[in-house]
Order: sequence, then C-alpha cells, then structure tokens
Amino acid sequence: MAEDKKNKGKKADKAGAGGKGQKKKAEELVERPLPPARLGIHYRDELAPKLVKDLGLKSAQQVPRLEKVVINMGLGEAITNNKVLDSAVEELGLITGQKAIVTKAKKSVSNFKLREGMPIGAMVTLRRSRMWEFVDRLINVALPRVRDFKGVSDKAFDGRGNYTLGLKEQIIFPEIDYDKVDRVRGMNICFVTTATNDEHGKALLDVIGIPFRRRGQEQ
Repeated sequence: MAEDKKNKGKKADKAGAGGKGQKKKAEELVERPLPPARLGIHYRDELAPKLVKDLGLKSAQQVPRLEKVVINMGLGEAITNNKVLDSAVEELGLITGQKAIVTKAKKSVSNFKLREGMPIGAMVTLRRSRMWEFVDRLINVALPRVRDFKGVSDKAFDGRGNYTLGLKEQIIFPEIDYDKVDRVRGMNICFVTTATNDEHGKALLDVIGIPFRRRGQEQ
C-alpha cells in the first residue's frame, strides 16, 4: 500500500510538471505587446498639439490620427505558381515584424484563368506600436534608398483622408536580403486615418514626416 501511494505521488508530480511545462510553452507563444514607438510618442506629445493649432481645431479630440497601415502585395503569378506566395508572406513578415495573411480572389475572371477563392496576394495590417515603428523605418530608412528619390506624390488620397503609397521594389527595406530574393516585387501601403477630408489627412502625414513631393520638383 505504501509503495502504491508512493508511485501515485510520483505520477502526480510528473503530471503536474508536464502541465507546468505545457503552460510555459503556451505563454511563450503569446505575442507580447511592444513598447511605445518613438514616433507614436512624438506624435502624441508634440505633433498632435501642433495639428490642433495648424488646422484651427476646437478640441484635441478632433485632431486626425493614424488608425492603421495596410501593406498589400498583389501576386498575379500566384495563379500558376503557388510558391511565390510563400516568398511574399515571408518577405512581408520580415519587413513588418508581423505574420502576413494570404488574400484570395473575391470573384472569378475567366480571361485571367482566375477562380473565386484562389490565393492572389499577401497582406499585413499594422496598428499601434508596430504601425508607428514601421512608418518610422519607412520614412527614415526605406524611402531614402529609392533610386533618384524626389518625394512621393500627394495625388493618391481617396477623398476621405486615407492615402495609398505604391512602392516598386521590396528590396528598399534593409530587412530583405537581396541575394535571397527570387524576384523584385512591388507593394501598396495604405495609411488609414481618422481625418474627415484629404486636407486634414495630408496635414497629418506631412507632420509625421511623409516626404511629399513639393511643387516644381520633377517626377
């Protein structure tokens, strides 16, 4: 009887240890929140009050904010080669620090041999600290690496204060190893804001540091 109790006690200890080990692994898989990004803090403490004055707003609650940034890669060649999806998902993960999701066709297009539900791209949606950190790197590291860069166009607003920036090459991001790139791909970066019009949306992105092309500069 004493030996049976001893064996049961050992089994219970092992089960408890196993449970603790599984719990620890589960906790390690949970994504920890990032610390506040420097650009986000700079916007909150200095840029937002400046916008209130510049735009003549009556309250700080009316100041336009950057809500999210959506990065999208369209991959038409994925119709015939699914392997390009893996490369795109991996590259977007390296660029943004967040796992990308595969986007699928919403309808069929017979001329392009496209069927509804087929994977045709990859996308990442960034919010809060990860969003600010990405925008900071985009402005200060990636865009200056564009060949003959003279600024970005201010003609890509949608009428509701949101702005879409098109990039031709993913290799402008230093996280991408050029030697491991199977082919050069472009992407669209959409800045979704709380602005009610394009004027306020542009003022927000301008004060954040998006380098809009000034009038008179060559395209």
